Amino acid sequence: MNIPQNLLYTVDHEWARVEADGSITMGITDFAQESLGGVVYVELPSLGSAVERGATCGQVESTKSVSELFAAATGEVVGRNDQLDSQPELVNSDPYGEGWMLRIMPSASDFTGLMDPASYAIHAAASSH
Repeated sequence: MNIPQNLLYTVDHEWARVEADGSITMGITDFAQESLGGVVYVELPSLGSAVERGATCGQVESTKSVSELFAAATGEVVGRNDQLDSQPELVNSDPYGEGWMLRIMPSASDFTGLMDPASYAIHAAASSH
């Protein structure tokens, strides 16, 4: 399981990367995409939408199931990966790169509740049992 050291993580298996402009890029983790199986559809909020940390902000549909996507921060959606409309499989092949999902401009820099890589590794291991 790939857990990049430069990211933060949610208990719901999303990753978050703080960008130079203060925005947060997010997607689902390698653990999540592996658990889902082949991703066939991704539903994301539109640009300008307000999202709340921990609240549902989209869906990821796979050959196995439909899973909710939870916002990693409270704020406004300032970017979305439109490439996933035609290539949802990027979530499986490159979850931390080309398979990113949203960019959120947070309304506050509150990162409580996000885990560092070591804490997430323990959480993911416990989730797989």
